[in-house]
Amino acid sequence: MKNIKTNLEENTLVITINRPDKLNALNETVLTELESIIIDNRDKPNIKCVIITGEGDKAFVAGADIKEMSSFSSMDAIKYSNKGINLFNIIESYPKPIIAAVNGYALGGGLELALACHIRYISKNAILGLPEVSLGLIPGFGGTQRLRNIVGLGNAIEIITSANHIKSEDAKKLGLANKICDNVLEESIELCKKISNNSSTAIRNAIQSIVSGMNVNYYDSFSIENNLFSQLYETEDSKEGMLAFLERRKPKFKD
Repeated sequence: MKNIKTNLEENTLVITINRPDKLNALNETVLTELESIIIDNRDKPNIKCVIITGEGDKAFVAGADIKEMSSFSSMDAIKYSNKGINLFNIIESYPKPIIAAVNGYALGGGLELALACHIRYISKNAILGLPEVSLGLIPGFGGTQRLRNIVGLGNAIEIITSANHIKSEDAKKLGLANKICDNVLEESIELCKKISNNSSTAIRNAIQSIVSGMNVNYYDSFSIENNLFSQLYETEDSKEGMLAFLERRKPKFKD
């Protein structure tokens, strides 16, 4: 991998976008490498969680590579947008929790990447925003939709049309961040350790229920939950989890 580093911290795969001289900006190579890593580790049983972060302390991902984008035709833009949308859809529907450890700037495509992750932990110096309209563009990796889902219609339109940068405290108030951290990577890893103690099978179903429920009628979403909930009664994990509770001991999940 040219632009990506990986490290295994117990049961957590840490993926680091490694273009610090470009503030970890996304280009086609980064998107391709990131997709490859995400897919390759999808079904590995020893990996319970994934963290995505950026190299250095200045930026998570400061946006897309404008130099690369400046030469695009409309057809090039369609292909580039589809590439990002497809990758971020994979991240959003991933069966293992993916945490964005936002260490600095998360702008444009960088914020779109963070929005696709299930959880966002951010540093105190984090700056978030979707400034594409200042370039005569709009977000093209699903950001208009995911931002609306997370912060609501009015906030999403204000953030996108103003191209404002959002500081960490305001990001937390808006719901863009789960937590502001003193050490974003360490605290993300600690969260992953807690998650890893629970049933991976149940976690997979929980993520599927939450994400799938966003894309159907509200009342239809309960049928999805009901189906995924009842399926778990056929698993060894559910039997072990309930037995351990009754026996007042920690469960030993086999996943």
